[in-house]
Amino acid sequence: MTRLAPPRKPRARSQARIDSILDAARALLASDGVASLSIYSVAERAEIPPSSVYHFFASVPALLEALTADVHEAFRESLQQPIDHDQLNQWRDLSHVVESRMLAIYSDDAAARQLILAQHGLTEVTQADRQHDIELGNLMHALFARHFQLPTLPDDVEVFALALELADRVYARSVQLHHAITPRMAEEGLRVFDAYLGLYLPPYLPKRLIEQ
Repeated sequence: MTRLAPPRKPRARSQARIDSILDAARALLASDGVASLSIYSVAERAEIPPSSVYHFFASVPALLEALTADVHEAFRESLQQPIDHDQLNQWRDLSHVVESRMLAIYSDDAAARQLILAQHGLTEVTQADRQHDIELGNLMHALFARHFQLPTLPDDVEVFALALELADRVYARSVQLHHAITPRMAEEGLRVFDAYLGLYLPPYLPKRLIEQ
């Protein structure tokens, strides 16, 4: 039986070129928004021929999908950072830690705000963001279950993913009005996140025993 070879990783030179393209696209997004992005503007910013950009990314939506994946990778890493279990008295303490970390990413990364929170009307990016939200929701569910004894949640609703999306709606409103997530709207986003989870999680959940 013939075995299929595993997909090859990009060579170091190719990966360096991909990184330079993504860096250029991220800089353009941060400064001028999605409307500023084209294969040619990215090529000019990266100081490479447009054909080199096309070699790796066939279209602007493909480029934006790759950047969206980068942003969500940062979100995933934030969920994997250590959490002081002893400092958690209730599940809302954990949701505050999680949302604060995600807000810090939005605050530090203007490109992330443009991709996830700004109105750009790109279906491909919106769909990619929703798929990544489902993955983040699953990771968050596992994180909450690690620290607290959760009740049985519905199978037909992605509770944690929806909580993330609802909080993002509040942050998006702030970006539209103020070009940033203001402290007041950050607080409101957290309240929305907690309020939705509170439909499924009782105010008090027993903590799990975790050896530090």
